[in-house]
Amino acid sequence: MNTQSAEFPAPSSLKVLPGTERAQAAYPYYMQFTAADDGRFWFYNSMHFPEPMSAFDMVTAEAAYCALGSSTTRVHCLPTTLGIDYRIINGRVYIGGNAVTDPAEIARRTGEFQQRAFYYYGNWERLYAQWREKMLALIGEAQALPKLELPEFEPLANVHAGRGIAANHQLLETYQKTLEGYFRMWHHHFEFLLLGYGAYMTFFAFCKKAFPEISDQTVARMVAGIEAEIFRPDEELRRLARRAVELGVDGEFQEGRTAQATMAALGTRGAPGQAWLGELATSRDPWFNINVGDGFYHYHRSWNDDLSMPFAALPGYIARVKAGESLKRPIEKLQAQRRELIQDYRELLGSEQEREAYDQMIALAHRVFPYVEGHKFYCEHWYTNLFFNKIREFGSLLAAYGFFAREEDVFQLTHYELEAAIIDLMTSWSNGSPPRGPEHWPQIVRERRAAIAEWAKHSTPPALGPVPDVIDDPAIVMLWGITRESLESWLRDASGGDSCELRGFAASSGVVEGPACVVKSVEEIARVRDGDILVCQITNPTWAPIFQKIAGAVSDIGGSMSHAAIVAREYGLPAVVGTGTATSRIKDGQRIRVDGGRGVVTILA
Repeated sequence: MNTQSAEFPAPSSLKVLPGTERAQAAYPYYMQFTAADDGRFWFYNSMHFPEPMSAFDMVTAEAAYCALGSSTTRVHCLPTTLGIDYRIINGRVYIGGNAVTDPAEIARRTGEFQQRAFYYYGNWERLYAQWREKMLALIGEAQALPKLELPEFEPLANVHAGRGIAANHQLLETYQKTLEGYFRMWHHHFEFLLLGYGAYMTFFAFCKKAFPEISDQTVARMVAGIEAEIFRPDEELRRLARRAVELGVDGEFQEGRTAQATMAALGTRGAPGQAWLGELATSRDPWFNINVGDGFYHYHRSWNDDLSMPFAALPGYIARVKAGESLKRPIEKLQAQRRELIQDYRELLGSEQEREAYDQMIALAHRVFPYVEGHKFYCEHWYTNLFFNKIREFGSLLAAYGFFAREEDVFQLTHYELEAAIIDLMTSWSNGSPPRGPEHWPQIVRERRAAIAEWAKHSTPPALGPVPDVIDDPAIVMLWGITRESLESWLRDASGGDSCELRGFAASSGVVEGPACVVKSVEEIARVRDGDILVCQITNPTWAPIFQKIAGAVSDIGGSMSHAAIVAREYGLPAVVGTGTATSRIKDGQRIRVDGGRGVVTILA
């Protein structure tokens, strides 16, 4: 296929589904496709936004891409790429990169990049320790935000103290601090991330040139076996499973029993039960501040908010403990394998100069790589849970005044509209007239809920527009797995290629056969059974508890350094990522074969 002229459907060929036009129009103007976007390449970011987005939840894309672009374009000044644009249609988020192709501009940006990136690489540990303190301080600020209240009268103590500010002003102040903190969090998120990808890409390119036959996965295995905070929640679950057996209360953990029923039963078991509940409390703060998704949807609640997922995983872990299995992640094995691989390939290099360069690059990759996963716990999970729960407080307050029926309805408003609703309530409280919101919002909320339900029934193309000549944005290549080769494969599939075979990135080695469990939303995870092969748009580290059940994994999107690929390698699970169309081409229950070493998925029946 000649990808030089190959194209996916133009953005203008996508139409808003009939009856949902008003819901589409709710997204701000700068998120809408226009005719000017037809000449550019876009791809559906099903990695982060696998389900249609509600109006408020689009702030997650808005804040993230604003910060990502700042880091790429203005702060670290990556030489060959600027930021990422985003658009939304039918609730689906498409993104497209801005490449730098002029040699003079690349050279100018390279000079800036070297002064900035090399300083970070040279001071990585100190700057990362500083970063962690900044994130913990930001989390502390979010936790310290005041509770929302509108008393009938301003407390007398405030009046006598000459405070001079009424309670309604605090609503606006708290909302603006909540929103500002969320945007600030994303700037922290990207402070190191692209530098981490860049260090790995440099090592990856060196290996591909020095060892032409080396596979992408072999290079990836040279950085496997990492210690990162994002794996800690699952490690805490495994610890709790061992403690349940040690304390002799393992019989209280039964398949299908709710978390509340289990904890109530443990409370009747005397000292051993109380001891286990104490261990649970230790794990919950902070490690259960992790949500069941990837931090972009308000309804992907944290383990602390909904204990269903961790307690559903405990019976399986306990059974493995009682069977004498070790629940430890095979980190020592992975590290031993990587040392052997690194040494074997080092010996193939022909000069001392090459070996020195090789040593420096792999050492840097090992230093920076834990951040690529570790930051997620603080940013997408712990902080984001605090953010969404604070917005719920505003929803509860507005619902109490009749703006809509439930606190969750607040997420059907954009963040601009929510500020307007808050000011409406502030004004009503101050002047004694009823607020206008109860007349305005209920019908809009119902309309937008119906639109999201309709959008969810329909698939969307994996990409739009012409295939670009150059794709070298480190995030687009390493995280999303968008390369000319992967796009060529997607186009082949779309034009009627071999319907029994899908190709993607060889994420984690091993060959396995089994029934496919096609999961298109977090709510469907409970359908996964022992021995299934998980087929999803993307998986993430928080799904680790179900990895004890599945035999392999396949995703629509993701590159060799995507979270799905990293998690699969860390748990020794055969996986192929970035197939483009697995969730639409593989039917639930079909028998498939996953060859994680070759990056091939075969539909067997």
